[in-house]
This record gives sequence, structure tokens and C-alpha cells, in this order.
Amino acid sequence: MNTQLLATKWGAINAQLQAFFQSFGILQVVEIILLFTVIFFVSKILRDNDATNLMVVYWCLIIGGGCISILAKGILPAYALLLFVLIVSATMLLLFNMEVKKYFWDAHTATEKAADKSSGRTETVSKAETERCIDNIVKALQNMSKNNVGALIVLSKGALPKQVLQSGVSIDSQISTQMIEGVFFPKAPLHDGAMVIHGHKIQAAGCFLPLTQKTSYPKEYGTRHRAAIGITEVSNVISLVVSEETGIISIVKQGSVIRYADYDMLVDALKDYYWHEMPLVDKKASRR
Repeated sequence: MNTQLLATKWGAINAQLQAFFQSFGILQVVEIILLFTVIFFVSKILRDNDATNLMVVYWCLIIGGGCISILAKGILPAYALLLFVLIVSATMLLLFNMEVKKYFWDAHTATEKAADKSSGRTETVSKAETERCIDNIVKALQNMSKNNVGALIVLSKGALPKQVLQSGVSIDSQISTQMIEGVFFPKAPLHDGAMVIHGHKIQAAGCFLPLTQKTSYPKEYGTRHRAAIGITEVSNVISLVVSEETGIISIVKQGSVIRYADYDMLVDALKDYYWHEMPLVDKKASRR
């Protein structure tokens, strides 16, 4: 009797599975792939930005929506769950719109770097040249700080959007104290914009940067500081700022501002930036 009952139940389950897979079309496959892709991407953005609590809320909403969709089958339209997931996911991405932009720009940069390596276009620069660049940048910043000359330097790893570089003037020159100070001289035509340093060269100057939209920063932060913060929120860069009013030098990383940067702090920040540029032999030597 028990064997017959089990066989009947197994037959019913098997019939349901067959009916499910028979109704399974290309549209359902695309819908499932889209759902998993969107959920995975949103979860990755939330995890990478330490929004664990928000990720729990997100998953609870998704699971809750799935349960309601199953219980209300025949009442709600077939695409209701997909629409719900897309709306919730879009809301989460809007909360982290800056981080999403940064993710795509960094991914694009990584692709370009991989292409450069495969085509043999990588450039190796000696430790001596790196130290010369650091010395020249620090000297220029300190000189401008003493004279209350406003300046904004962006240390880029190639992650800047093209529109930022196109807003300025391409320079592509060697780094020198005189060149940096000349660009930011108060009467120079490019002094109001940002200078972009990429590796061991000055890539561009007079560039316009996106301003931070956050209102939690001190009121004394002017346009130059807000631009320095804004670019670090959307790109993997470091900003160095000299205040025109006070001469205070600030280091900006990922939206965080370190004020009153002295010689040692500037050198450490620049060494961190140039670390990926140095050959392996020089990296080992610099650790000793």
C-alpha cells in the first residue's frame, strides 16, 4: 500500500515537472538570466561598498517578492516578479550611482591596461625617475602653499573619463616643479582647472572635474576642494589640493579629505601612487 502511495506521489511530481519544463520557453530562459545578472550585479555593488545591511534588505525584498509571486500565481501577471526585481534593483543602484560609474570606468581601464600589456606597450621607469617626480611634485606643492597659490592635481592611473581630459588642454610633458608652478600661476590661462598627472608625465591641465554632491563637508571647502572630492568619488584617483585662501595642502582619497598634509604625508601618498609603476627590483629595494 505504501509502495503504491509513493509511486502515485512520484508520478504526480514527475507530471508536474514535465508540465513545467514543457512550458519553459526561450522567454523564460532570458528572464531568469536577466534576473540573476541584475541581482548579482546589485549585490556586488552593495558588498564592495560595505552596505551589508542594505544588501540584507535587498535580498529580503527579492525573496519576499518571489514568495508573493508564487502564492498569487494566476492573479498577478507573469512578468510581475521581473518588474519588481528591476524596480528594487534600480532603486539600489540610484543610491550608489557614483559607485556604479566608478565600477564601469575602472572595468574599462582594466581592459585598456590588459590590451596595453598584450600589445607590449607597457613602460618601465626607474626608481630614480620615480623619486625625481615625487620630489618635483612635493616641492611645487610646498612652494605654492607658501605663496597661497591655489592648485588642484589629480594623480590618475588611467581611470579618468574621456570627457574630463577633453575639457582641458593636452600637455604630455615631463614632470617638473617649474612646469607645475607655471600652470597654476594666478594669471596663467589654465590655473583654474585641474592638472592631470598620469604616471611620470603631466597628461593635461585646465581640466574641469565633477563636483561632489554631498553637503556634509565644511563650508570653507570651495569649488576646488569640491572638485577634488568629486573626482575621487567616481574614479580611482588621488587629488592633491592647495587652498588659495589659506595655503593648506590636502590629500583626497575616495572622498575622504586629509588636511594639513606635510612633507612626509605627501611623499607617502605619492609613493603609494607610484608603487604600481616601479619595476619589481625597485619595489624590493624600496621596502628595505
